[in-house]
Amino acid sequence: MADTYEHAAQAGGHEVRRMNIGDMQFDPILHKGYKVIQELEPDLKAFQENVKWCEHFVLVYPIWWSEVPAKLKGLFDRAWIPGFAFKFADHGLTWEKRLKGRTGRIITSANSSPWMIYFMYGPITNVVSSAILGFAGISTRTTLFGPSERSSPATHAKWMRTVERLGNRGA
Repeated sequence: MADTYEHAAQAGGHEVRRMNIGDMQFDPILHKGYKVIQELEPDLKAFQENVKWCEHFVLVYPIWWSEVPAKLKGLFDRAWIPGFAFKFADHGLTWEKRLKGRTGRIITSANSSPWMIYFMYGPITNVVSSAILGFAGISTRTTLFGPSERSSPATHAKWMRTVERLGNRGA
């Protein structure tokens, strides 16, 4: 899905900077919270630069135990730090959304039907769309496909056409 989105976005005239989390080298554990900011590895610095550069931020990932994969969570734990994605006010009650004005798209798949996931667990991408991206000011939409492992080739092709349309529009 990431390949399809990327190629369609480029065909639609959009400039793309892509990072694959599986290729990134960093410690995903935030060892001391935000009391001591760990030195960011080069891949985390590049990720931050790409996020600052972009107008539209796209995440493609599978749902894993009703949540994001662990390394993706670790990416946000480490890179989504005060001063970059947000800045708390001195009184601690409000914050500045430092990535305001950007849009985002979450494209994800699960091995269950989207309506069943919503019925059982609520909006499954809420943590990423609201508590992470939205907290920093990125207005996000979600596209959820499922059930992924039991989908027919025709259903899979339909999903890929949807991803292609989104990429071409930069949406």
